[in-house]
Amino acid sequence: MTTPTLSYLTTRLPSLLPKSTHLSDIPNPFRLLASLDRQNWAFFSVAFFAWTWDAFDFFTVSLTLPDLAKSFGRSRTEITWGITLVLMFRTVGAVAFGVVGDRYGRRWGFVVNNGLFVVLELATGFCQTYSQFLACRALFGIAMGGLYGNAAATALEDLPPIARGLMSGLLQQGYAFGYLLSTAFSRALVDTTPYGWRPLFWFGACPPVLIIGLRLLLPETRTYQKLKMERELKHQQQQDEEEGSGQEGGTGTRKKGVTHVFWEQGKQVMRKEWLLLTYMVLLMAGFNFMSHGSQDLYPVLLDTQFLFSRDQGTTVQVIANVGAMLGGTTVGFMSQFAGRRLSILVMCVLGGALLYPYTATDVANQGWERIAAAAFWEQFAVQGAWGVIPAHLMELSPAKFRTFVVGTSYQLGNLVSSASSTIESTIGERFPLPPETTPDGTVVGQRCEYGKVICIFMGCVYAYVVVLTLLGPECLGRRFDRRDSEALEDTGVVFGEDHEQGFEIFQGAQGEREKRDRKGEEAV
Repeated sequence: MTTPTLSYLTTRLPSLLPKSTHLSDIPNPFRLLASLDRQNWAFFSVAFFAWTWDAFDFFTVSLTLPDLAKSFGRSRTEITWGITLVLMFRTVGAVAFGVVGDRYGRRWGFVVNNGLFVVLELATGFCQTYSQFLACRALFGIAMGGLYGNAAATALEDLPPIARGLMSGLLQQGYAFGYLLSTAFSRALVDTTPYGWRPLFWFGACPPVLIIGLRLLLPETRTYQKLKMERELKHQQQQDEEEGSGQEGGTGTRKKGVTHVFWEQGKQVMRKEWLLLTYMVLLMAGFNFMSHGSQDLYPVLLDTQFLFSRDQGTTVQVIANVGAMLGGTTVGFMSQFAGRRLSILVMCVLGGALLYPYTATDVANQGWERIAAAAFWEQFAVQGAWGVIPAHLMELSPAKFRTFVVGTSYQLGNLVSSASSTIESTIGERFPLPPETTPDGTVVGQRCEYGKVICIFMGCVYAYVVVLTLLGPECLGRRFDRRDSEALEDTGVVFGEDHEQGFEIFQGAQGEREKRDRKGEEAV
């Protein structure tokens, strides 16, 4: 093991400690909200609602899984491939729309994503065969994968750094809010009309039309406009150098030249930051196992193992998602003070401690309310850890390729974890339970002990995330404008120093850069 590696590992535990332990140093969250201008709020709102409806559309399958199995004549495990395919194909969308977002702007990729949501949710509602259903969900995965990076960049990259933790937590809770809305509308629309599960998907196609209209009314983010001007300026400088050396230049190759600059920057990022990008993918694999492992099969557990009525199951899931939204917002805010990694570690410990009551409570003797309380705090922990992630990924990502890196690392992690629900369902079928009759007289024949599987699976996931977070980097408070990002990247602190040491180096590099700029201005 090399000396730099040993030096890095020795900083992992000390770097977890907050810079200050005084409560007076925690900023007033209402002042942080007041620090955002109208354009910040407009960008954040449209990104939040798009991410909310992304989650709504995803959970429509989880919440109608028994109905889909009956409609298509398939087992529940076979229907879970509709979830798996979405997660697998999200990587394709992340790469394609991430490149589009970084090269041509956040707006048009965002609009196309939501347009695809409209088409594919309608198409899913009209599917007549299992093959058609799988095809629609695979294409939906491409659209879903392209949204996250654009939404995170749109919402966060123009914000004041001090407000980033709070707004990161709020943004991520669009996922839990979407799950909550999907649960509520599933209860209202599924099996209340002659069309069974289909109205839920038809309804899911409507709100993205409004989101598209709102996004078209807004410009590109200020940060992207600066990056675009920088690329154009660099391209113009290259043309001037070519003309000065007698080579052919001119405006006829301008578009190609700017694109060439973009790809050259991309190659540099991949060569320089490959280790960081690998770490981000591995981290996001753990986080996606955490969310999908605790949520995707939970409605089936409530219905078939615990024999909850539709009203009881809906109530538990709503309570769980209220806990998720509170956890993500609270922990996201506190991570600005306590640190990203420490916040994640605390939530993993809390979530692991609650796994048994979350999955194995004796409902017959203790009542469904115990499950609701456990679900509230379990999802508080899961989404509390997730509330840190948008800001954490944005701070770790290279400035020029933020949409691509954030979206692709997130979705490659999704690809690794894509079979989580299928794995849980398949293993669960090895632990069958006898048929039971629900209080309303319905006989549930296909019952499995999913609770045991989810508990063991999630215990392994939490241990993995704890180890990876403990060993990983942090760049708390990193600014997103081009000059500061480049100064920090030049120091190499993103993967090599704890954030206190990193900021000392960063400030020194920034001061030297400002001195050079002043000398240049004086010379001119």
